[in-house]
Amino acid sequence: MNSQLSDILKKVRRLEIISNRSANDLFAGEYKSVFRGQGMEFSEVREYQPGDDVRLVDWNVTARAGRPYIKRFVEERELTILFMLDVSASGIFGSVRGKLDTAVETAATLMFSALKNNDKVGLLTFCDEVIGYQPPRKGKGAVLRLIREMVAQQPVCRPTDLAKALEYANRVLKRRAVIFFMSDFFAPQADRQLALCRRKHDLIALRLTDPRETAFPNIGFVTLRDPETGETAEVDTASPRVRALLAERFRRQRDSVAGCLKHYGIDEMPIATDRDYVKDLRRFFEKRRGRKHP
Repeated sequence: MNSQLSDILKKVRRLEIISNRSANDLFAGEYKSVFRGQGMEFSEVREYQPGDDVRLVDWNVTARAGRPYIKRFVEERELTILFMLDVSASGIFGSVRGKLDTAVETAATLMFSALKNNDKVGLLTFCDEVIGYQPPRKGKGAVLRLIREMVAQQPVCRPTDLAKALEYANRVLKRRAVIFFMSDFFAPQADRQLALCRRKHDLIALRLTDPRETAFPNIGFVTLRDPETGETAEVDTASPRVRALLAERFRRQRDSVAGCLKHYGIDEMPIATDRDYVKDLRRFFEKRRGRKHP
């Protein structure tokens, strides 16, 4: 047990160093520019000037002072960030690096970016049900606790239920939040829950992918096992037709997910296990910033 805890703490420390460096190098300024705050917050009152919006008149102050005053507001920059992490056993798969490991490193980098913006950060882990929920909180200690929880999480060998996780998030988040929904989306679609969550929050889908899903190698007969259901199948990967059918199956699934997300106006960010996820994040930030500021 002590050895396991020691390994977890070492991984947390390594992630802290890597993620903090990535956040410093890539997201200074970019992170702030692509996410909106929760609205406007009161700043001060000042005397009315010609051209000011009369709807902003503070009638209480105006009555006391005997001359008109208006309220001033500034954009509220503090964000509430929730990471929704799919911890089903399909996350074990990865030809270069496991999907779950890739998701954890990506989330840690984004968490340190949020930390630098003084945002609240929370974590929801799920599979066929919600496994754990840590409400959004501020501070480095909170971020490190979330990273430790992600590192310690063991993949769950049960089918994924996206709808239950989204329903839970919609129920517990009372204010608008930025949600990073991290999964390979190998699960029944949850159209209604996605639409409701998108309506309330800034929902971003980080879809975990691996190159072997669309390009099977020619290695003869292999036994494929679904890590979530335990079902197995014998497959002849030496057959070009079989490899083409497998690749087409994954492409259809990928396109179906992409079409669903696009239909509901949900930003999709593919994160591949064989690529530098920091570059994927940078491309996403640049694309989003360009859309906000044409």
